[in-house]
Amino acid sequence: MKYTTLILSSISLLAFYACSNNSSTKSLVKEVQETVAKAEYTNSDNPFCLAPQSWFHQVDGKRFTPAPNEGASSVFANNETVSNCDFHQWSWQKFLWLTNDVDGIPLFMSELTQVGSHGIPVVNTDKSTIILKDIAQASGSNDILQVPGNPPTTVYYSIFLNDIFLHTMNNLGQAAVDCPSSVSDATFPVGALELKTSWVDVNAIKENDRNNYFITNGEIDGVKTQVALLGMHVVGVVENHPEFIWATFEHDNLAPEYDWSNATHTTDIPVTVTNSDYLLFEEGATATTENITSGNDIHTNVFYLYKYGVPVEINAQNKKVLMASSQDEPENLNHITSINKRVNNNLQDVWKTYFYNGSIWLNTEGFKGQKAQAKLLNALGNNISSNPGTEPGTKKGYTRGSIAASNITMETYGQISKYNAPSIHEVNIDNIGNCFNCHTAVDYVSNTVTNKSPLYFSHVFKGYLDHLRGNSIHEIKENHIEELVEQFLERSEDEAKK
Repeated sequence: MKYTTLILSSISLLAFYACSNNSSTKSLVKEVQETVAKAEYTNSDNPFCLAPQSWFHQVDGKRFTPAPNEGASSVFANNETVSNCDFHQWSWQKFLWLTNDVDGIPLFMSELTQVGSHGIPVVNTDKSTIILKDIAQASGSNDILQVPGNPPTTVYYSIFLNDIFLHTMNNLGQAAVDCPSSVSDATFPVGALELKTSWVDVNAIKENDRNNYFITNGEIDGVKTQVALLGMHVVGVVENHPEFIWATFEHDNLAPEYDWSNATHTTDIPVTVTNSDYLLFEEGATATTENITSGNDIHTNVFYLYKYGVPVEINAQNKKVLMASSQDEPENLNHITSINKRVNNNLQDVWKTYFYNGSIWLNTEGFKGQKAQAKLLNALGNNISSNPGTEPGTKKGYTRGSIAASNITMETYGQISKYNAPSIHEVNIDNIGNCFNCHTAVDYVSNTVTNKSPLYFSHVFKGYLDHLRGNSIHEIKENHIEELVEQFLERSEDEAKK
């Protein structure tokens, strides 16, 4: 509590900053070379990322995972020595900590606050119940995911925030509305945490499969029922990373993967699964690119394009290879698969049936301190997700980790864009999608005024600002979709200038 009090005191001071016209920040992003030779799947010199035994400590027969160290005394405090594995370890440990049993319910339900997309706490007197109303994905109002059936069952979403996040938002929200320049250098403090979770009515799951899901009380559009957890985004700030680490977890039997082994350099292939036991893919169904593209009103039979958020492609020799990018591979891929295996081997509860599908963050080495990092994030603007190909041994571009990160239940229709890559074989490192396509330091107001602050990385924070401006939930959603269009157009214009 002392730590939180100190943070909140600092946050409150920011609200009194004088409003002044900030000079435009020069771009920190330089042109980089085009994609070069593609790395193939090989054994890494250091393929192992471990899961410490302390994560699986038992107290009274229940797993008790300690919270990860993420502050000034953590591995993240030294940008020169922090490793790729450190970020994956934080992601898994944070998820395990959040799912510790607290009086019969997971810690995230017991100790965090459920809010709506406008940042206002959900009225709920029963911590063991999830209140569900939101169904649309960020990519569009009609992008609604459903479990196949007669009739199909819709997937719902909920958001949870911790106290540090809530107090930051409440203290800086009005200042961001009244005087945007006063928060241009403001960031969410270390420890700020946001979760987005996806759920479905338990009746959509075969009865003999239900013991493989975490199930709790739910209220869907006012109707009480039981709901099963499908996926979770764990989004948190650690030392030197005000952009948040964006980690994603999913149930291990939701959807099939795209069959890269039969695709070619110039053609896509349909996805067909016989004897399917996947929750989101119907037995005997056939899916194409349209099933995972926004705006097509296809709500079932979806599939993974890039497992673990690691992008691959078919080269001119019709061989599956890893895309060359700003991220070291196959080290990153090996670390994810390695830590997943070690966690799975040690878990004994229902969380054993959920897996880590990767995380994404930025390389902030060379940008020391909160102000320098805020300046970087603001300057990157909507180009923050850029993943240019690199020469061996170099790291041009800022994204690290799962540079094609997505969650099959939350970014289902953002895995490929009908605007810049309507076919899977046309996806390349310049137009690939990830969390930073949408989550940036840019905020559009009425599509005319553009403000910048690292606070805007959170869509919940921006939804809260729209709430303070008097917008309804529906208007907030529509504003968000319009903003995504603006971001796309701006990125397209920047690409055209190169």
